[in-house]
Amino acid sequence: MVAQPTGFGRSTGDPQVRLMTKVAHMYHEQGIRQTEIADALHISQAKVSRLLKRAGEVGIVKTIVVVSPGLQTELETQLEQRFGLLEAVVVDVVGEEAEIIAGLGSAGAGYLENTLTGGERIGISPWSQTLLAVVDRLRPLRTAGAESVIQLLGGVGNSSVQVQANRLLDELATRIGARPRFVPAPGLVGTAAMRRGLLKDSTMEDVTSEWASLTMALVGIGSLHPSPLLRQSGNAVEPVDESSLLSLGAVGDVCHRFFDADGNLVRGQLDDRVVGISPADYRGIPRRVGLAGGARKHAAVRAALRGGWVNVLLTDVETARTLLS
Repeated sequence: MVAQPTGFGRSTGDPQVRLMTKVAHMYHEQGIRQTEIADALHISQAKVSRLLKRAGEVGIVKTIVVVSPGLQTELETQLEQRFGLLEAVVVDVVGEEAEIIAGLGSAGAGYLENTLTGGERIGISPWSQTLLAVVDRLRPLRTAGAESVIQLLGGVGNSSVQVQANRLLDELATRIGARPRFVPAPGLVGTAAMRRGLLKDSTMEDVTSEWASLTMALVGIGSLHPSPLLRQSGNAVEPVDESSLLSLGAVGDVCHRFFDADGNLVRGQLDDRVVGISPADYRGIPRRVGLAGGARKHAAVRAALRGGWVNVLLTDVETARTLLS
């Protein structure tokens, strides 16, 4: 707060303006409590309060927000306005992909700690290195932050890697005091018939029935070329399918739902083999939080924003600048 002794339409000799300025100076710049100001000036505390309020209204007191080093408030505001986001969080981190993932992990943990207030039903993508980084940095909440955490895509894969998908879901649920729900199937199967058969299983139906009532999604944004974790899991797109997607203009995905540069869903044979939440149910989730960064993800992140696949974005500073360029 800064107190400025200007007249604002009245003479600076006006007793009311002079008293407002003096009260504002004592309170904001000298740190004197309102009761002490009232005693010193022989006026009531109620009048001190009214004078302080009036000083703000006429401009004698002006609020200045000082942005701490490392914060990117202006970039965040520009992203929110450009893409109609509920919120953007820009992390001041540069370097190799591993460093960016670590920075996004810390930012994601902080975001969850500050925004989960209980009652959330969270859907999560299981094959995300960035989300694993979030969980590794997330402190246990003192009170439950959500009711349940449910996989949005099949989490069964190569046994040496599946433990990571299970850990992601289980540890997130434990740290926020929620109930974990696993999808007992691979994320990608060989045929559409296999997918239909799996979805009819009663165990699967118990989980998939909860997809329509989710309040929040926590997802990574994938580029067309899968991450090492996804490729090792056995749930990655095969090269022949990758070529087909490329010919259809695909640039990225959320939970194996691929989209083009404008964010439009790319439909093909692969789409019928995904054991995961449908695009319609996914888009019906009110808060869709995406975490992604690094040069490899620029096109995919831009497309995800254009198509409304995420409406909350956590990304790095260079990706943010690229999105706005």
